Amino acid sequence: MMNVSIKRATSEQADLVSEMVTELLCEIMEATGESHFNVNENVLRTQARTLIAAGSYVVLLASHAETSAMVGFVAMFEGAALYTEGVFGVLPELYVRPEFRSQGIGALLLEHAVKYGASRDWSRLEVTTPPLPVFEKTLHFYEQHGFSVAGGKKLKRDISS
Repeated sequence: MMNVSIKRATSEQADLVSEMVTELLCEIMEATGESHFNVNENVLRTQARTLIAAGSYVVLLASHAETSAMVGFVAMFEGAALYTEGVFGVLPELYVRPEFRSQGIGALLLEHAVKYGASRDWSRLEVTTPPLPVFEKTLHFYEQHGFSVAGGKKLKRDISS
Protein backbone atom coordinates (compact mmCIF):
# COMPACT_ATOMS: atom_id res chain seq x y z
CA MET A 1 0.00 0.00 0.00
CA MET A 2 1.22 3.48 -0.81
CA ASN A 3 1.89 5.89 2.03
CA VAL A 4 -1.38 7.80 2.41
CA SER A 5 -2.39 10.62 4.72
CA ILE A 6 -6.05 11.07 5.77
CA LYS A 7 -7.22 14.51 6.87
CA ARG A 8 -10.58 16.20 7.34
CA ALA A 9 -11.41 18.59 4.51
CA THR A 10 -12.01 22.27 5.13
CA SER A 11 -14.37 24.49 3.16
CA GLU A 12 -11.29 25.87 1.39
CA GLN A 13 -10.91 22.42 -0.19
CA ALA A 14 -14.47 22.40 -1.56
CA ASP A 15 -13.22 22.75 -5.15
CA LEU A 16 -11.17 19.58 -4.78
CA VAL A 17 -14.06 17.71 -3.15
CA SER A 18 -16.52 18.79 -5.85
CA GLU A 19 -14.00 17.82 -8.55
CA MET A 20 -13.76 14.28 -7.19
CA VAL A 21 -17.55 14.05 -6.71
CA THR A 22 -17.90 15.04 -10.38
CA GLU A 23 -15.45 12.27 -11.34
CA LEU A 24 -17.43 9.75 -9.26
CA LEU A 25 -20.83 10.72 -10.68
CA CYS A 26 -19.55 10.77 -14.27
CA GLU A 27 -17.95 7.33 -13.79
CA ILE A 28 -21.26 5.91 -12.55
CA MET A 29 -23.23 7.43 -15.43
CA GLU A 30 -20.69 6.29 -18.03
CA ALA A 31 -20.67 2.73 -16.67
CA THR A 32 -24.46 2.45 -16.56
CA GLY A 33 -25.23 4.48 -19.68
CA GLU A 34 -27.85 6.45 -17.74
CA SER A 35 -28.07 10.03 -16.47
CA HIS A 36 -28.63 9.31 -12.79
CA PHE A 37 -27.35 12.70 -11.66
CA ASN A 38 -27.46 16.34 -12.67
CA VAL A 39 -23.76 17.24 -12.60
CA ASN A 40 -23.43 20.99 -12.32
CA GLU A 41 -19.89 21.74 -11.14
CA ASN A 42 -20.77 25.25 -9.91
CA VAL A 43 -23.63 23.90 -7.79
CA LEU A 44 -21.47 21.06 -6.46
CA ARG A 45 -18.68 23.48 -5.54
CA THR A 46 -21.07 25.87 -3.77
CA GLN A 47 -22.85 23.07 -1.91
CA ALA A 48 -19.56 21.45 -0.88
CA ARG A 49 -18.28 24.74 0.50
CA THR A 50 -21.52 25.46 2.38
CA LEU A 51 -22.05 21.96 3.81
CA ILE A 52 -18.41 21.45 4.83
CA ALA A 53 -18.32 24.87 6.52
CA ALA A 54 -21.53 24.06 8.41
CA GLY A 55 -20.10 20.74 9.59
CA SER A 56 -23.11 18.83 8.28
CA TYR A 57 -21.06 17.13 5.53
CA VAL A 58 -17.79 15.71 6.80
CA VAL A 59 -15.19 14.79 4.20
CA LEU A 60 -12.01 12.85 4.85
CA LEU A 61 -9.44 13.36 2.11
CA ALA A 62 -6.78 10.80 1.22
CA SER A 63 -3.56 12.22 -0.16
CA HIS A 64 -0.33 10.64 -1.31
CA ALA A 65 2.02 11.36 1.59
CA GLU A 66 5.06 12.18 -0.56
CA THR A 67 3.45 14.18 -3.38
CA SER A 68 0.32 15.52 -1.61
CA ALA A 69 -1.73 14.43 -4.65
CA MET A 70 -5.36 13.82 -3.70
CA VAL A 71 -6.20 10.19 -4.34
CA GLY A 72 -9.68 9.80 -2.83
CA PHE A 73 -12.22 10.74 -0.20
CA VAL A 74 -15.12 9.57 1.91
CA ALA A 75 -18.05 11.84 2.80
CA MET A 76 -20.33 11.39 5.80
CA PHE A 77 -23.34 12.97 7.41
CA GLU A 78 -25.33 12.23 10.54
CA GLY A 79 -28.87 10.90 10.53
CA ALA A 80 -31.23 9.72 13.21
CA ALA A 81 -33.85 6.98 13.16
CA LEU A 82 -35.62 4.74 15.59
CA TYR A 83 -34.63 1.60 13.68
CA THR A 84 -30.96 2.47 14.32
CA GLU A 85 -31.64 3.19 17.98
CA GLY A 86 -30.45 6.78 17.63
CA VAL A 87 -27.89 8.59 15.53
CA PHE A 88 -25.98 6.92 12.73
CA GLY A 89 -23.72 7.86 9.88
CA VAL A 90 -24.45 7.83 6.17
CA LEU A 91 -21.68 7.55 3.59
CA PRO A 92 -23.12 9.24 0.49
CA GLU A 93 -19.84 9.13 -1.40
CA LEU A 94 -16.62 7.17 -1.26
CA TYR A 95 -14.24 7.53 -4.16
CA VAL A 96 -10.71 6.51 -5.01
CA ARG A 97 -9.30 7.78 -8.28
CA PRO A 98 -8.93 4.88 -10.75
CA GLU A 99 -5.14 4.95 -10.93
CA PHE A 100 -4.92 4.50 -7.13
CA ARG A 101 -7.44 1.69 -6.69
CA SER A 102 -6.61 -1.76 -5.28
CA GLN A 103 -3.94 -0.26 -3.01
CA GLY A 104 -5.91 -0.29 0.25
CA ILE A 105 -6.94 3.37 0.12
CA GLY A 106 -10.68 2.69 0.14
CA ALA A 107 -10.26 0.38 3.13
CA LEU A 108 -8.22 3.04 4.93
CA LEU A 109 -10.92 5.65 4.25
CA LEU A 110 -13.57 3.29 5.64
CA GLU A 111 -11.43 2.62 8.72
CA HIS A 112 -11.20 6.36 9.38
CA ALA A 113 -14.96 6.76 8.78
CA VAL A 114 -15.64 4.07 11.39
CA LYS A 115 -13.34 5.82 13.88
CA TYR A 116 -15.05 9.15 13.21
CA GLY A 117 -18.47 7.53 13.69
CA ALA A 118 -17.39 5.92 16.95
CA SER A 119 -16.21 9.32 18.19
CA ARG A 120 -19.71 10.68 17.47
CA ASP A 121 -21.44 7.71 19.15
CA TRP A 122 -23.05 6.60 15.90
CA SER A 123 -24.73 3.23 16.17
CA ARG A 124 -23.82 2.25 12.60
CA LEU A 125 -22.76 3.39 9.15
CA GLU A 126 -25.02 3.02 6.12
CA VAL A 127 -24.03 3.19 2.49
CA THR A 128 -25.84 2.70 -0.81
CA THR A 129 -23.91 1.18 -3.67
CA PRO A 130 -24.04 2.56 -7.19
CA PRO A 131 -26.46 0.66 -9.49
CA LEU A 132 -26.17 -3.10 -9.52
CA PRO A 133 -25.23 -5.35 -11.21
CA VAL A 134 -22.83 -2.90 -12.92
CA PHE A 135 -21.17 -2.10 -9.59
CA GLU A 136 -21.26 -5.59 -8.06
CA LYS A 137 -17.55 -5.23 -7.28
CA THR A 138 -18.38 -2.20 -5.09
CA LEU A 139 -20.94 -4.25 -3.16
CA HIS A 140 -18.32 -6.93 -2.51
CA PHE A 141 -15.83 -4.28 -1.36
CA TYR A 142 -18.24 -3.06 1.31
CA GLU A 143 -19.11 -6.62 2.36
CA GLN A 144 -15.40 -7.41 2.74
CA HIS A 145 -15.16 -4.45 5.13
CA GLY A 146 -17.95 -5.44 7.51
CA PHE A 147 -21.05 -4.05 5.80
CA SER A 148 -24.05 -6.31 5.23
CA VAL A 149 -26.96 -5.98 2.85
CA ALA A 150 -29.91 -4.42 4.66
CA GLY A 151 -32.40 -5.22 1.90
CA GLY A 152 -34.48 -3.16 -0.43
CA LYS A 153 -33.44 -0.64 -3.02
CA LYS A 154 -32.63 3.01 -2.71
CA LEU A 155 -35.46 5.13 -4.12
CA LYS A 156 -35.66 8.86 -4.70
CA ARG A 157 -38.23 11.50 -5.47
CA ASP A 158 -37.01 14.94 -6.44
CA ILE A 159 -38.94 17.71 -4.69
CA SER A 160 -37.05 20.83 -5.70
CA SER A 161 -37.72 22.70 -8.88
